[in-house]
Amino acid sequence: MDLVLNPTYTLMLAVLVLYTGRILNKYIPFLIKYNIPEPVAGGLVGAIIFYIIHQFMGYTISINKPMQDTFMLMFFASIGLSANFVKLKEGGKPLVIFLIAISIFVLVQNGVGMAVAKMVGLDPLMGVIAGSIALIGGLGTAGAWGPIFESKYAVEGALPMGIASATFGMVVGGLMGGPLARYLISKHQLASPLNSEVRQENKSAPLTDSEYVFEAPQKVRLITADNAIITLGMFAFALAFAEIMKNLTIGTAFELPTFVWALGGGILLRNVTESGFKQPIFDRSIDVFGNTALALFLAMALVSLKLWQLADLAVPMIILLIAQSLTMWLFAVYVSFRVMGKNYDSAVLASGLCGFGMGATPNAIANMQAITNMYGPSHKAFLIVPLVGAFFIDLVNVVVIQGILKFFG
Repeated sequence: MDLVLNPTYTLMLAVLVLYTGRILNKYIPFLIKYNIPEPVAGGLVGAIIFYIIHQFMGYTISINKPMQDTFMLMFFASIGLSANFVKLKEGGKPLVIFLIAISIFVLVQNGVGMAVAKMVGLDPLMGVIAGSIALIGGLGTAGAWGPIFESKYAVEGALPMGIASATFGMVVGGLMGGPLARYLISKHQLASPLNSEVRQENKSAPLTDSEYVFEAPQKVRLITADNAIITLGMFAFALAFAEIMKNLTIGTAFELPTFVWALGGGILLRNVTESGFKQPIFDRSIDVFGNTALALFLAMALVSLKLWQLADLAVPMIILLIAQSLTMWLFAVYVSFRVMGKNYDSAVLASGLCGFGMGATPNAIANMQAITNMYGPSHKAFLIVPLVGAFFIDLVNVVVIQGILKFFG
């Protein structure tokens, strides 16, 4: 029997998950040591409880999906509303280098997926499903491409495999980033953990102009009701723009996931308003709503994971996903970390890469927040990762997938 929570209960559950994660991270040494994000810790506890209910009572509890999608779109819109052309210019050479490195990783991820799929007796195109479609792309991309692979390329089971792979990636992406960054920071002596007094001082310190959106979610942002109303109107515009563009581009060469259009709408509104009409943008309001949307979306996404889909995966699929996880770790440590400078910023970037390389951009942000809360700020990482992980890499992914289908489809 399916039980679908209404929006009110979905919101209540998400808040409960977040505070559960906060309590767990406060008292469990393992979570503190390896910088596991609060939504991941609390969300997995909720997902395990729902799994037990499903297995022993026969109930499948689902959250309100439109509400989850709205918070996801708000998160991506907030990235766009924070990305003016001056910040893009500030990213400069490091942004370009990181984008090139991650573009190469898309090819590597699909290459490994196709090779392992063939080795274990699956259709090589299954390796693309369990490659950049589900992992770099996430649940939305897997849901969009799955029916196409099944109907047009006769890849049986592509949709459930994509959903299961994206679910696996969401979990691993949230669990891998913190330990990986901690390993790099400790091995290369890049930073020392901040003591609890300094971390508390950082929370109460005023937000600085050099700190980007999502970088310091614990800090106080002073906003007014007028600021909040105007900012909510901007979010509404970005989401409306995403809905219109999604409908206009269905079935065309310009079809993109809805969240990419939400981000693009935010960028368009930000720069037209600021540069064209010379109107100020309230970054502090965007920070507040963006961080709120991020936390609630992650809590909803993690608690709604259907773990029995992972339990039902065939052995070949498990082998494939383990290979992808190992590839992610090796690429982050030996390629991304090195080309980005082998410094503290590059370690934080590597944790972000694990987040969106295996799961989604919200995972990446949560990973980096956990690391910077423990070791100190990384302005470069919070400038580069949201733009690359939420926008540029999706364009690269579409091109790569279509290229593979042209030669192997």
